[in-house]
Amino acid sequence: MDEVVLSAGDTAWVLASSALVLLMTPGLAFFYGGMVRAKSALNMMMMSIITIGVVSILWVIYGFKIAFGYEADSPWYGSFSTSGLGDAVNELANNGGVYPIPLLAFAGFQLMFAIITPALISGAIADRAKFTAWAVFVAIWVTLVYFPVAHWVFAFGNKVGDTVTGAGFLATRGLEDFAGGTAVHINAGAAGLALAIVLGRRIGWRRESMRPHSMPLVLIGAGILWFGWFGFNAGSALGANGIAALAFMNTQVAAAAATLGWLLVEKIRDGHPTLLGVVSGAVAGEVASTAACAFVAPWAAVVIGFFAGIFCALAVGLKYLFNFDDSLDVVGVHLVGGLWGCLSLGFFGSSAVNSLGLDGIFYGGGATLLGKQAFGAFFVLTYSFIVTLIIGFAIDKTIGLRVKEEAEISGIDYDQHAET
Repeated sequence: MDEVVLSAGDTAWVLASSALVLLMTPGLAFFYGGMVRAKSALNMMMMSIITIGVVSILWVIYGFKIAFGYEADSPWYGSFSTSGLGDAVNELANNGGVYPIPLLAFAGFQLMFAIITPALISGAIADRAKFTAWAVFVAIWVTLVYFPVAHWVFAFGNKVGDTVTGAGFLATRGLEDFAGGTAVHINAGAAGLALAIVLGRRIGWRRESMRPHSMPLVLIGAGILWFGWFGFNAGSALGANGIAALAFMNTQVAAAAATLGWLLVEKIRDGHPTLLGVVSGAVAGEVASTAACAFVAPWAAVVIGFFAGIFCALAVGLKYLFNFDDSLDVVGVHLVGGLWGCLSLGFFGSSAVNSLGLDGIFYGGGATLLGKQAFGAFFVLTYSFIVTLIIGFAIDKTIGLRVKEEAEISGIDYDQHAET
């Protein structure tokens, strides 16, 4: 076998994609910040931005090793040894095989996923969480939930010859998740539901108007998210190649189709389409595309996106049916959209577009792939929900997770940050 040598083009694409994915977290801050009331906007933005500081440090200290280490040769976690990233300048990435990119480029790319995942959770508890308690939650949650789940889903092991060590539990079971439908969106959506239950409903929920205070800010944030998602999905190819191009195209058309699906629901249900519906639909389509983008044909991505827009537009009403206050619809968009995107591979997966994938039901592959996808999706959902409940209750009973009633009424921005 020829020795793998560093590819400047692949390295440049992965580094650029890493920057695109990092940009999504400030984009999410704009998106969420515009969706809350003015008195909560700065706090909402801060809840996203603090994840950059907390998770980046933990990733270097031990997070990368838990997620992608192989020394323990365990399907549940990588390693608890020191990261060793400082000695990896000349080392190539090895994840189920050697890639012609530096290990540090791979580690940096995966770091950006670890940052945005807890930031997504924050939308479920807008307007009512203590900022310091939130930062503590982020540190504990990524350690106990995200880092291990990333190992289960994304770690394909260190391959030397025909020997692979340290592959993740779900990866070895054949779960197909190209860019994080389970590890990011289902994970964050389930955690958001658990944390919303722990914190309880906002004061005045269902009685007072809690409309977005700045739709232009929401649109700016959604645009940045859409832009960054090309790095999120296409960058997961870890090279400038045909799979990256397929993921790029599928990301675009899924998001576009989902905007139409969401607006169709609004027009039929409410009588008028909205700008909030456009951007929510786009995000729903991008969420649904995340797992499937490199395993389906572009026409299938259109179908997946269109139905993601419909399903998520309907799902945001579940909080009123079940009486939980998911402030910014993390459950309706990320959990439901992530589930649909993951399960859709069981129908639309095609080995013709990617030889590493299996055929779904519509391509004659039977229900095998659908079973693998369902097992992985609901395993991550259950684990994330239960562990987040425990973490949330523990923090709430010790340092307290929710601000005082008067602070919530007068404005959490000034109470927590002395800013307005």
